[in-house]
Amino acid sequence: MSDNYDMSSGFAWVENPERIGERLFTFDGERIFNLFRDYPYELTKAQKQIFDNANPYWADFFKDRTGGK
Repeated sequence: MSDNYDMSSGFAWVENPERIGERLFTFDGERIFNLFRDYPYELTKAQKQIFDNANPYWADFFKDRTGGK
């Protein structure tokens, strides 16, 4: 797993070349979230807003989990 995070937007994808299809991300470089397991359930409102602003595709993809908001 890569420890090189671009945290300039308050969000970064975490690279893990050993796991194909796994989508991991972080807001602080310490806690790692799994997109398919944790979004949006484990995110705070502020984290969800940061994620959605940085990733409109995924926000739309998972809109059924958030009531379409």
